[in-house]
Formats: sequence, structure tokens, C-alpha cells
Amino acid sequence: MRPRSDPLPRELEEALDAVRARLGVLGTSWLYYPTVGSTNDVAAALAGAPGDGVDRLEGAVVIADAQTAGRGRRGRTWFSPPGNGLYISVLLLPGRARPSPERATSLLTLAAGVAIAEGIERVTGLGPQIKWPNDLLVGRRKLAGILAEGLAADRSAGIGHVVLGYGINVGLMSVPADLRERTTSLEAELGRTVDRAAVAAESLAALATRYDDLLTGRFDAILDAWRRRSPSSLGTRVTWAPGSTAGAVGTAAVTGDTRSGLTAGIDEDGALLVRTSLGTERVVAGELTWEI
Repeated sequence: MRPRSDPLPRELEEALDAVRARLGVLGTSWLYYPTVGSTNDVAAALAGAPGDGVDRLEGAVVIADAQTAGRGRRGRTWFSPPGNGLYISVLLLPGRARPSPERATSLLTLAAGVAIAEGIERVTGLGPQIKWPNDLLVGRRKLAGILAEGLAADRSAGIGHVVLGYGINVGLMSVPADLRERTTSLEAELGRTVDRAAVAAESLAALATRYDDLLTGRFDAILDAWRRRSPSSLGTRVTWAPGSTAGAVGTAAVTGDTRSGLTAGIDEDGALLVRTSLGTERVVAGELTWEI
């Protein structure tokens, strides 16, 4: 059961009204919470509600001012204090893409990274870089993160929802000591106040555009935009666990329980390519350490 939502704050409603023509299927319903455990969990509960068809649920948006149980990839906690960040989850159906629903689903996180960076840039002029697969950075510090979680397929439609969640650090905030050297915010980078509602609206409008690219098979547009924003995807040394690779092109260099090499871009399905002295591997998931 999902918690009861509040009305959208006036400033957020006005910002969303200003971009409504660009939201496409996003915003079929809105749920707003001053505080919630996790926007992804609320969106997942929404998808599991009895009597709700997949078409009606596609594009539902959950927004929170704070999270008490926000999370990132691999179960990490996402620091989500009130009044400083944006915490948003959207229910999507990339599996209905024509052509290639599998490819559309595999590229969803990359498409979201491009979209959120574009929305931030439109509002603030700041152009974040993207670190594969789901982090937005300014310099070496993390500005935003993305978490896509698949849900069980609907039996009648044969496709399943994906909850696409993202968090953006907007305001100046007090962060735990262990995060101070690794995180940043829009206001910290710009030295001025940033309109959180405008960032929310523009990030969703940009996401709607890139989601439409996925659904209509404009994959090259997404991949090209992602590559332009990710200098670390070429020539950066990384190490990773052997279990996080698939579809090896060659034989990877192995050191103990880890492998290492230099990034060599991404392939057409969004996998990270890593070149070693013995060959090239596709990294599709898992824990990477970046020397940047």
C-alpha cells in the first residue's frame, strides 16, 4: 500500500504547467510527498495496484522533497535531506518500443542520464558529465544519480514496467563526512540559488523527449549524445570484478580477483568496452573502480 500523497506545491505545479506540452506520456498522474521512504518504492507499489492497466500507469511520476530510505545502485543509501534535492521516480514501459524493445530497455539508464544532464543545463547553464552507467558529475564530484528497477511483466500485455528513479543535489547542504569529497550540488557549483521546481520540470521534459527517442528507435541520437557527455568512457583506467562482464571480444587481463583496463567507449547496447593488454571486454553491470 502506498502512502497518501499531498497536492503539488504551487511553484512545482506552475513549473510543470510551463513544460506540459513537452511532457509527452509523462505526467499521466502525479504523486507528491514532503517526505517518503523511497520514491522508487512508491512507484513500484503504484504499478502493483489491482485494476490499474499498464497503459494508464505509464508516465506516472512520484516526487518527494525528502527520502528516508533512498537508495542507489547495489543497495547503497542515497543521502536525501529535505529542501536540498530532487527525488523523482517515473513508471515507464520501454518494452513497448518498436523496433527492438530489448535494446530500448537496455539503453534506458543511458537515455535518462542524457536527459537529466540536458534538463540541468537548460535551467542553469551547467553541463554535467556522465560516468557510465548512471552518475552525473561535475569534475570528480557526483551531482546526480539514476536507478532503474524492472518490475514483473504484465501477463496480458507481455511487457513490464521499469521504475526510473533519479536524484539531483540542488541546494547547499550539510553532508556526512564520508561524502564531502565525493558529492556536489548545483548551488555549490554555481554560487547562487537555483530554482528546484524549474530543474524538476525541465529534467522531466527532457526525459520525455529521450524516452520518445527510445520508443521510436532513435537509438543513435541517444548514444551520440551520451558519448559527447562522457569523456571518461575513453582512455580511463578501471578495475572491476570478473562477474560483471559478458560477451567478451577478447581475453581480459586478470589480476587476482579483479580485472583492469582502459575504457574504449560503449557499444550499441550501452555496454562499457574496456581494452586490456589481451583483448576487449563488454562490462554490462557490477562494481567498477574509476581512476579519475
